[in-house]
Amino acid sequence: MSKDVTITTRELTPFEQLVLGLLCEGKSNAAIARETSHTEKVIENTVSRSAKAFNISSDGDTNIRVLLALAFRTHYGDAAFDRLGIPCIHVGIDGEGKSVCNRDVH
Repeated sequence: MSKDVTITTRELTPFEQLVLGLLCEGKSNAAIARETSHTEKVIENTVSRSAKAFNISSDGDTNIRVLLALAFRTHYGDAAFDRLGIPCIHVGIDGEGKSVCNRDVH
């Protein structure tokens, strides 16, 4: 089953970007809450708001965290993989001389 994900309906706040970056590293809500000095409820709400920004909704066959991580990485890059030392096999150089993943995402 394929799922269409709108890149964003609005820009994410810096805090949403921080939370999703940590989510992309595989961290739980509890771990993100500890690292950001917020409650788990704040993190849950942030993840939920962020999913809405990407037009991702829940159903029985959808893991929101996985789709959210994929959408975030597509829009904001692979910083989580960079920190883990996992190279992208689709690397190219953008106009500013930065390495970017240039794989077509459908």
